[in-house]
Amino acid sequence: MLLGTFVPKLDDKGRIILPAKFSDDFEDGVVMARGQEHAIYVFSQTEFEGLVQRMQAQAPSAGKAGRDYIRLFLSGATQEIPDKQHRVTIPPMLREYAGLDRDLTVIGAGSRAEIWDTAKWNEYYANAEAGFADADGEVIAGLF
Repeated sequence: MLLGTFVPKLDDKGRIILPAKFSDDFEDGVVMARGQEHAIYVFSQTEFEGLVQRMQAQAPSAGKAGRDYIRLFLSGATQEIPDKQHRVTIPPMLREYAGLDRDLTVIGAGSRAEIWDTAKWNEYYANAEAGFADADGEVIAGLF
């Protein structure tokens, strides 16, 4: 399970050092893809393969919006193998999509990590935190 918040830097070659706490999950490779709110989603190879299988199983009933989402999601995905220093290169297309500069925030989001431009993360967090603290009804069915 991927948890926590980390603040690595993007180097001049477009590489990021993945958090050491994530190394066991990502040692066999990662798949990076466009995510919501212009973050980059980072999955282990195994998690991504399972996600794609679930998407393909549901695609016939997803309609045009579902097909469009799957196409955009998969067309922007890329596989990377971390080097010995746990670095991976974020392709230019994904760096542009997420508006990444040098300062990054990486969060653990359970089954995936997310890479954010730090300024965008701080803005998102400030806006979302108030709603989180003040939630008075069930936000996730059956859990909270």
